Amino acid sequence: MAHFIPRPLRSCLHRLKLQARRVGVVAVLLGVNSAPAAEVTVATTGQTAPVAFALRKLEAQLNARGDSLVRQTAESSATALLIRPNSAELGADGFKLGREGRTLVVTGGDSRGTMYGLLDVAEQLRLGTPLDNIQPRTVRARLQLRAIKFNLPFAAYRNGPYLEQHQETCKDLKFWEAFLDMMAENRFNTLTLWSLHPFHYMVVPKSFPEAQTFSDSEMAEYRQLWTGLFRLAKERGIETYLVNWNTFVSPAFSKAHNLATYSQDWKHVGAGPKDKIVEDYMRECVTQVIDEYPDLTGLGITLGERMGGQTPDERRDWLENTFYAGIAAAKRPVKFIYRAPLSAGTGSGGSTSADNDRLTRLQVETQTRNLLLPVYVDFKYNASHAQSSPDLFIVHGGKLSDAYWNPPPPPAYKLSWTMRNEDFFILRWGQPDFVRQFVQNNQADYIGGAIIGSENYIPALDFITADGPHKTWHYAFERQWLFYAVWGHLLFEPTLPDARFAAMLGTRFGAGTGDDLLQAWKLASQVPLRFASFYQGTWDGALYTEGFSTWADYGARHLIDINSLIKHPVLDEKRYLNIADFVKAGAKSAPGVFGPPALADQLDLECSEAMGLVAGIRAKNKVSPELDCELTDIEAWCAYGNYFAKKLRAGVALATARVNHDAADQQRAVALLEQALADWQRLAKLGAKFNRLPILSPAKEPFSWESLTPEVQRDITLAKAPL
Repeated sequence: MAHFIPRPLRSCLHRLKLQARRVGVVAVLLGVNSAPAAEVTVATTGQTAPVAFALRKLEAQLNARGDSLVRQTAESSATALLIRPNSAELGADGFKLGREGRTLVVTGGDSRGTMYGLLDVAEQLRLGTPLDNIQPRTVRARLQLRAIKFNLPFAAYRNGPYLEQHQETCKDLKFWEAFLDMMAENRFNTLTLWSLHPFHYMVVPKSFPEAQTFSDSEMAEYRQLWTGLFRLAKERGIETYLVNWNTFVSPAFSKAHNLATYSQDWKHVGAGPKDKIVEDYMRECVTQVIDEYPDLTGLGITLGERMGGQTPDERRDWLENTFYAGIAAAKRPVKFIYRAPLSAGTGSGGSTSADNDRLTRLQVETQTRNLLLPVYVDFKYNASHAQSSPDLFIVHGGKLSDAYWNPPPPPAYKLSWTMRNEDFFILRWGQPDFVRQFVQNNQADYIGGAIIGSENYIPALDFITADGPHKTWHYAFERQWLFYAVWGHLLFEPTLPDARFAAMLGTRFGAGTGDDLLQAWKLASQVPLRFASFYQGTWDGALYTEGFSTWADYGARHLIDINSLIKHPVLDEKRYLNIADFVKAGAKSAPGVFGPPALADQLDLECSEAMGLVAGIRAKNKVSPELDCELTDIEAWCAYGNYFAKKLRAGVALATARVNHDAADQQRAVALLEQALADWQRLAKLGAKFNRLPILSPAKEPFSWESLTPEVQRDITLAKAPL
């Protein structure tokens, strides 16, 4: 029978237990067998929007634990969490967690830093650390620009249903709220929105009303979208940039003036107009967008694609007459992203030369002084395939000279790297050591940061995952949660230990799973990195890693066959040697360089270890459908790694057979390719287990591993051809 406790005494006990919980004591008094919810008292003054956002996230986490948040404007003896005024010594975005008695003190280098400190507290609570056990620590942001590249489905760089299917999702502010929450929680501080020509979705140019065909109600909806998106971002301490491609105009403007007709179907490579009316139109669009959207942080430009036939000087002049002039005429300054290198010649694609790099740098530095513009000069790290080597070998256009940073540039001029991912959209990925090594390689003061994202994949509508109990998320970016967690956290704090990511996995999938699951992910995630380091990719379609394939622009997809694998150059010349050169060198490679057989052995070793960890997780735990989904992706990468390893060995045997006219080596190559076929079939089965394959893709055909099986079989036929 329950004890009867008079109401005054119950009230007194309630207050006692609340006070006990504030100092970390769980009380069980007079037969009351469960402690009431604790009140966590937070003292703060001068609350900014990012701090208010972080407090809401902290409150939600406390509520999930059964506790509550009480706000105060002054510190008292009951204060559990104290927010101190900003401290400049922590630097932009930095924060410090300290202790004053039992009170946890959060200090930021600025408003965003305070937000990150509070989000760190909320994250530690979510991962199981009691408030009283959160340890003092100081974090200074390592890279200042931690950005997402988000290609919009409106006037998309590439067109087709695989991108257009995202339009309704990207018009929904609920999506953007969820995406921006994810960005802030993972310490991303910049959202870059890319479109061939976003301006007609945003403004009606005063001098060119013919450029707009949307109805008043349609324009009102778009204005509400952009205004809401930029506001939501600002509330989370996230800067926003619009980045477009040069001489594209609105379709209506194109039709009215019979200019830039490629803007009517968004064909994005070729010559562009030099007409003054196009410059006037663009300049006015720039000014109006800045003036009509005060929460927009900045703009960006890329001077390739539709400037074919123009010299580098003509492109720079165009930039002066449009974007720079439009910014100068606006009511406020904005920041700027300058995508480089523009073509050193007159082609549409990128190309490099030291002389042209110096002239581009001169223009950027001049405008930085004239317009007081903080500028990021941005390059594609290892072209379109940054998920490869942590070291830089090429950018879009070729090898990069040191002209952009030698001698060191002024403080307002920083370099940034776009870390393009055109390599895996279906299979998940998470390798913290790769990101740490990338950050370690980019310590120079002139490196501002990185922009993470894809041109051919929009993380909005989840069109990949099949329905079922394994799907516990709604949006596409939520499938790749570990990818964003690893990149965002480590660009901000590269010393963050693996224990934090293991705790994330353990909290998500069950106590005891985190350490083994993270190690399995690290091993499996090496597979695509090794492949894209071994097989050099340049533009988007030159390599699609998870598909072991290439694709033509809006054309066919092809498996990277055994002949291509033998002769194709490597990207990472420090670590790998291709098959043809290895055989030519007498089956030898330099110390520290993986020859193809050594790479095959390393792949098999890493995949075997990962598969052992997965088997252990399956044996020791009750595997939920969501965890099964993640484990299956690890198994799929291992099947891929086994396929790649056997194909490397087959390539060495076949290349040797062709040099020596040796039938025995040829037979060995055939046998290995037959074994590799079984690995590919296992990959196809695992890849389809939880996904809706085939999926729409930038190639003409939808993608699935199964659809490429006939080409995998064709490798065997190629190997059997007479020597």
